[in-house]
Amino acid sequence: MPELIRLYIRNIFFGFLLALAFTAALVGLDVANLRHLTLETTGGWLALGLLVIFNTIVFAGVQFAIAIMRMAEPEDGPRGGTRAPVATPEPVLAPAPAASRRR
Repeated sequence: MPELIRLYIRNIFFGFLLALAFTAALVGLDVANLRHLTLETTGGWLALGLLVIFNTIVFAGVQFAIAIMRMAEPEDGPRGGTRAPVATPEPVLAPAPAASRRR
């Protein structure tokens, strides 16, 4: 199996674990009265399942994006500025003529 496919499957698994933990925290802390909505109503299991599935999609995508971005080769050369002060010339008075408002 190619390394990229293994990386993707591994990140889906971690995303699923994060989604389970997040959904358990939402239900356990009763955020927005989710505990009552999911555990006390008919079809609440469907809402819990969809919450886990959609959170898995989000968290797995984020995990995979972070893993791919960390695979980039480090840039050569200096990073950032030198923190040397910028030499600025003396300020010059610039005339700005304006029409008089007096009548």
